[in-house]
Amino acid sequence: MQLNKMTTKEYPLATKIPESISTPTGKKLNDITLESVMLGQIKPEDIRISKETLEMQAQIAEEMKRDAIARNFRRAGELISVPDERILEIYNALRPFRSTKEELLKIADELEEKYDAKINAEFVREAACVYETRKKLRVE
Repeated sequence: MQLNKMTTKEYPLATKIPESISTPTGKKLNDITLESVMLGQIKPEDIRISKETLEMQAQIAEEMKRDAIARNFRRAGELISVPDERILEIYNALRPFRSTKEELLKIADELEEKYDAKINAEFVREAACVYETRKKLRVE
């Protein structure tokens, strides 16, 4: 992860410090050009945002006193390691009346233990409690 704390001086990252931005596959932002795409040197997985870039954005948001956005960047950063298909399954499980409390708590444990997504795990646990209070859980 980035050693130096990001400030608004580095914003926008792509303009001010493009050399510090890399994708989860290790491609640098400056490596992603139309020519490299046309030559087949850039694949779809090469243009995803990295957890490190999202953390940089979170730090900048915090400096701007935009704490909710910073939390969202960090939640998104945690989800980088979760397969897209699993994210969609979790999204559907979080819809009202789709899951029991036990199922939601199991998802939270999975997020925390398998993907080290502690912020998202806490979010799912909170949702399970809110759904229970509001009677939005699936009843078997």
